[in-house]
Amino acid sequence: MFEVKDIKESSLAENPVVQRMSQYNHEQLLFCNDNATGLKAIIAVHNTTLGPALGGTRMWNYSNELEALNDVLRLSRGMTYKNSISGLNLGGGKAVIIGDSRKNKSEALFRRFGKFVESLGGKYITAEDVGISPQDMTWVNMETNNVVGLPGKSGDPSPVTAYGVYMGMKAAAKVQFGSDSLTGKKIAVQGVGHVGEYLVGYLAKENADIFITDIHDATLKHVANKYGAHVVGLDVIYTIDMDIYAPCALGATVNDETLAKLNCSIIAGAANNQLGDETIHGEVLKEKGIIYVPDFMLNAGGVINCYAEVKGLTSEWAMTKAAEIYDTSLNIINRSNKDNVPTYKIANKMAEERIASIGRVKLPM
Repeated sequence: MFEVKDIKESSLAENPVVQRMSQYNHEQLLFCNDNATGLKAIIAVHNTTLGPALGGTRMWNYSNELEALNDVLRLSRGMTYKNSISGLNLGGGKAVIIGDSRKNKSEALFRRFGKFVESLGGKYITAEDVGISPQDMTWVNMETNNVVGLPGKSGDPSPVTAYGVYMGMKAAAKVQFGSDSLTGKKIAVQGVGHVGEYLVGYLAKENADIFITDIHDATLKHVANKYGAHVVGLDVIYTIDMDIYAPCALGATVNDETLAKLNCSIIAGAANNQLGDETIHGEVLKEKGIIYVPDFMLNAGGVINCYAEVKGLTSEWAMTKAAEIYDTSLNIINRSNKDNVPTYKIANKMAEERIASIGRVKLPM
């Protein structure tokens, strides 16, 4: 990941990794390398004020280690806010494994990764994310009990994540269109993997007019045939005339370039860190009158599902808890309109206030 000599040649204050940790106020970073299995990974623990840091492991073919570092830092910070605003007693963390999830997986790699998770002594609990399956988590579980989303337990969190996104999308429609019905609404779903496909399923049941795109042609064809969705190109998804844009792939798709093309009234999707720069693009969306439903709150169904497993709660509890995303979304959007403040600022403030208040409770007597 980086060489020891690089650290020796610079002070901690000048080290770019430490600087990035300080920028987002992270507690801990663990760089994982194992030549025998080919494992290269980073585990980021952002904040444990509310409890152990829970967040999934993502396997992605990053172009370089810096890209992976940036992703894990942003994702783990988002998990802190997600868990807080959802009322869960969990902190925020995340892990990324650098590699092609369709080519580089092995039992040995995931078991070695499990040993690194175990070395954190329960400070970090992992689960599925992009590129990871329940079987992968079973291998991780052979080396650590700090795993959720296992087969036979809460399982794949994608259905609960999609349901929460669907409920938040309906709440935004209620404010923007006067009704939360999505029948006949033109909805563009970018990325139809696990979560995206389940979301398309919910939208199809409401007879929405669905447009989809994905980097995997076989996945795209399967979802289009199953739900009667319209297939469009990767770049075309930004330019179609739509009511709702639902980014469900990687982050930062709402940026200077795409905002010049997007013709929608609502942005509500499952992807993390959808805004290229929240301080810039959150303001632009507000000025344009586009309702942006903050992603870390909207896609919390997955971590709610994992929390149910940690606490021994039922799948019915998880779905009921995910349904509360509707009311939380309404609250954020209405406060945004009342105070004339972008939705991301409202959501951030709500999450930060809970962390601060519980932090005071936990102070020693």
